[in-house]
Amino acid sequence: MAEREPGNVALDRGGSGGSIRLVLVVALALVGAVLSLLLLGRDNADPWIIGLLSLMAVAGVFALFAFAAGLLHFGVPDARNELARQVIEGAGEGLAVVDPLGRVLYANARYQAMTAGEDGEVRPIERLFTTDPDASEAVYRLAQAVRAGKGLTEEIRLPATVDEPTRWLRLGARPCGGVAGGRATVWSIADLTRERERQETAFLELQHAIDYLDHAPAGFFSADARGAIHYINGTLVDWLGYDLAEFGPGGLSLGDIVPGPAAALLTQVIPVPGGTRTERVDLDLLRKNGQALPVRIWHRVAFSADGVPGPSRTLVVNRSEEDSAGDPLRAAEVRFARFFHNSPIAIATLDRRGRVMQSNAMFARLFGVEGGQGRSLFDLVGEAGGARLREELGPVLEGRAPTGPVDIALPAPPGIKDPVTKDGARDGGRSVRLYAAGAQDCDAEARSEAVIVYAIDTTEQRALEAQFAQSQKMQAIGQLAGGVAHDFNNVLTAIIGYSDLLLANGRQTDPSFHDIMQIKQNANRAAALVGQLLAFSRRQTLRPQVLNLGEVMSDLSMLLRRLLGERVKLEVREGRDLWPVEADLSQFEQVIVNLAVNARDAMPEGGMLTIRTANVPAAEAGIYADANLSASDHVLVEVSDTGTGIPPAIIDKIFEPFFSTKEVGKGTGLGLSTVYGIVQQTGGTLQVDSRLAGGPGPSGTTFRVFLPRSMPKAAKVADKALEAVPEPAPKPTDLTGRGTLLLVEDEDAVRAFASRALASRGYHVMEAASGLEALDVLAEHGGTVDLVLSDVVMPEMDGPTLLKSLRSTYPDIKVIFMSGYAEEAFARNLPEGAAFGFLPKPFTLKQLIEAVKKALEQGE
Repeated sequence: MAEREPGNVALDRGGSGGSIRLVLVVALALVGAVLSLLLLGRDNADPWIIGLLSLMAVAGVFALFAFAAGLLHFGVPDARNELARQVIEGAGEGLAVVDPLGRVLYANARYQAMTAGEDGEVRPIERLFTTDPDASEAVYRLAQAVRAGKGLTEEIRLPATVDEPTRWLRLGARPCGGVAGGRATVWSIADLTRERERQETAFLELQHAIDYLDHAPAGFFSADARGAIHYINGTLVDWLGYDLAEFGPGGLSLGDIVPGPAAALLTQVIPVPGGTRTERVDLDLLRKNGQALPVRIWHRVAFSADGVPGPSRTLVVNRSEEDSAGDPLRAAEVRFARFFHNSPIAIATLDRRGRVMQSNAMFARLFGVEGGQGRSLFDLVGEAGGARLREELGPVLEGRAPTGPVDIALPAPPGIKDPVTKDGARDGGRSVRLYAAGAQDCDAEARSEAVIVYAIDTTEQRALEAQFAQSQKMQAIGQLAGGVAHDFNNVLTAIIGYSDLLLANGRQTDPSFHDIMQIKQNANRAAALVGQLLAFSRRQTLRPQVLNLGEVMSDLSMLLRRLLGERVKLEVREGRDLWPVEADLSQFEQVIVNLAVNARDAMPEGGMLTIRTANVPAAEAGIYADANLSASDHVLVEVSDTGTGIPPAIIDKIFEPFFSTKEVGKGTGLGLSTVYGIVQQTGGTLQVDSRLAGGPGPSGTTFRVFLPRSMPKAAKVADKALEAVPEPAPKPTDLTGRGTLLLVEDEDAVRAFASRALASRGYHVMEAASGLEALDVLAEHGGTVDLVLSDVVMPEMDGPTLLKSLRSTYPDIKVIFMSGYAEEAFARNLPEGAAFGFLPKPFTLKQLIEAVKKALEQGE
């Protein structure tokens, strides 16, 4: 389709704005009026003629005013329409207005030149491309869009013919204002052939450039500051042994081809705002087969005005041939670069001002920004560490001998998370140990290498030391708590026992009866508090049984809803097919209740408490690496709230007894310590994760309790225990008895109460204040003693040692141990299979009598 020279006047079928019909109507009206007046006669027509002339005069006056006001024009075109016409005529693309019948109402000169045929007729676009199927489809889509009231553009390619080369056109169509018979369409046509030719030429040139770069004798790649490789040439891909497709979007990164900490040399470049920086680095790249490729890299990075790094331009030279070329100097340089950058110890050289001259990859990883080359080491370690380091390294910088290692806390580099806390929020940095040595070849110049610094990352070591210290602290506190609980149990046993004696001998009408009841009730409250201390020290008595946590949580949810109140919503998500666990039911319920109450207190304005249970197979134990789970099956109970979170400064103290952030009088500080002790004594693991309000992500605290999966053997025992067994009918309680008892107790008050209580029930009681004294008593009355009732913790000889001595002489003698500690706490010190009874302290009068009576009846 060849262009024709445009005519002088654009095609315009719209005509003038008047109507020929209206002119004819007006003319006929005037003729009719004249004929009517002639028929009336001259005398009768005069008034009508005068009236008609007056009307015409008025019309003429109004026409003159309209002309003067610019409302009426005589043969002069509208300036605004003329301006619009000139703009359309000067448009770079052809424009045409087509009516619904397909007639061209208006077309600018450009359209005429591009579409007019040999006969000079201007045709609409719908009739231009009937022979080309692709173009016809595009025109059809444009027409359909116009019928739907939308505008659309399409690009078509006209294949080459004998007379014309290949051409590219852009066609457009949009609906226009209404005309007689319907709505018109504005069509546009533009020639894109030259633009497409320029694009194809540029693409071919780019392909040639890429081909030249891919086959260059040197490697090349481009990576961003995060290490993502955006481009790599074929030469470097061949050296590394990869397929070029593996380096596409989302493919390999810089860390995959630069092993170890050496990648920090390329990703942490000292910023030069508004400029570029080029660094030369000798290191080893990692081939796909795992072999090392020694290379020399010229790494160039451009920075924006605010110091943000852009993609790198990195040139890579293969030095593996130099390593075997027979040049000892170059081979030694390659080997030294390999040793230097692959060293697990950070190494750097300093000038006499403390500025970093050279550094290896590990130093760059520890200190960031290419190891701080050109920057002062005192600035890199921060303000606090810099002052101390300056004091320690000052003599070495002056040429004197080093004094020893220096431990410095480093701030976390920008963009690098704290390796200890994994969130960079708890401790805020890392720690290193620095060793300094004087450089042997230094001179008096300030720019020479005066000191060699070696740095070892001690962050993990410090974390382990802190954990060990915390563990020792908790163990010491547990021992203290256990000792205090033991003494309190003795005191409470005496208080409760004597209260029972008074209540047994008193009457309810006695005024002092209610006072004694108050004493006993408060003693029981104190006993519960002591029980929490024992739970923390893991010396309380547990009665483990096989539990289905799904059923336990279902039964416990009603109680939790009452405890949480209306402001806190409870959601329980039970896992499917939960494995059984072995735990004390009441103690486990106490764990969940304590965690729920703490969560409620952390949400004063209300919130959501979510309790989730799930199986954690041994293969998934690595997901909870922070919990240090063993490689075995566990059942998880997760308690999460949407509260305010726990500050990082106190999160390591929350399990300590008597530590509380609540107001005085609103908490004992034993809730979480009790939880910790119960979980540990059950053989489980406790993990806590917390986020403060205002930080990234939702705030709240999550406690995770991991309990070991119960083995099938235990499950069978539990199933057998659950079999329906008819309960015997209750028998009347007879608390009297006969027999000779030996009471061994070092606490005088407890011994006096127990002796009096047993004697009042008909027993003959002999007393001993220690294990040695008990042996003497048995030596005198050995054959007449039916039962030994002994404390566990006593001076000179404790209960388990006493039992061993008794069984050697009296193998069939019965023994009941009294202790506030758990039975398992001392049972491990007894001979395997040793039979004994157990009475936990503090105990009541009734519990004491029933335990003694039951033990004596078992032998009858």
